[in-house]
Amino acid sequence: MVQLIQYRESDGTRHVAMLKEGGAAVRLNNIASTYDLARDAIARGISLAHAAEQAAGDAVDPAAIAAEGRFLAPIDHPDPAHCLMTGTGLTHLGSAEGRNKMHQAAAGGQMTDSMRMFNMGLEGGRPADGATGAQPEWFYKGDGSCLVAPGAPLESPHFALDGSEEPEIAGIYIIDDAGRPRRLGFALGNEFSDHVTERGNYLWLAHSKLRQAALGPELLLGELPQDVRGTSRIVRDGETLWEKPFLSGEANMSHSLRNLEHHHFKYDLFRRPGDVHVHFFGTATLSFADNVKTQEGDIFEVEAAPFTLPVRNPLARAAAPAPDQIEVLSL
Repeated sequence: MVQLIQYRESDGTRHVAMLKEGGAAVRLNNIASTYDLARDAIARGISLAHAAEQAAGDAVDPAAIAAEGRFLAPIDHPDPAHCLMTGTGLTHLGSAEGRNKMHQAAAGGQMTDSMRMFNMGLEGGRPADGATGAQPEWFYKGDGSCLVAPGAPLESPHFALDGSEEPEIAGIYIIDDAGRPRRLGFALGNEFSDHVTERGNYLWLAHSKLRQAALGPELLLGELPQDVRGTSRIVRDGETLWEKPFLSGEANMSHSLRNLEHHHFKYDLFRRPGDVHVHFFGTATLSFADNVKTQEGDIFEVEAAPFTLPVRNPLARAAAPAPDQIEVLSL
């Protein structure tokens, strides 16, 4: 497997490096971003892996980059407003259990909308080739300004009621000049959310998802393994507070990746040439479901093969801004 990483030198200059099996890593000559490399590969009609091979240069040391905190997210856009972060929920086998518990009281003993949505995925989330499957739950997280670099704090808004992890795989895409989505690969991520707000009212799900999110340093090229197994944990004061395995990949999902991609990119809005998309595919494992209450300084860690580097970010809380005064612009 081939992975790409983005990083900065100590002088601030940007670079891209390619990781290969066995741990070797080489810098790509004259390439400042994964975005630039992808645009070049599309223009020349070659694969991203082939473009990276052609630019391979001197060896670099990922361990030194990590130790010095110089990793960047594996994808970004020169204009953060043109990097869209979105996601789908209730997509994994077992993912409805925690969500159903959150909303059962409001449903008055009836089947919740969460369980109905999950069952729709079980019944129709894996359509045959050429067919259209069931629509998944969909949400918007933010633009590229909400994408947190490896090791940087995940900042919970001052008004948030919770800030908790969601260990997930994200698909990474670029829209070509003809408006066609091109999948670049996959990244390991933490789709950070406010589950207390969501529990208060299912219609607040949209509010609960408007948060930052983090990706691990690696962009995994090619196909995602069918069975992805990893570990999600929270570390507090140097000790593991909570830890649990999580599963992803299509072998553990109620929807196929192609079905999730279809229902996201069927909208013309998401086929704007030059845009980058980071789309989270969901999870079935949450510390919140085990009644864990996070606090500032907690460190979220997500790791899973075939990714060799973890997603690791501390939890912070934003300071409250001065009260806003909305001014009316008069003629």
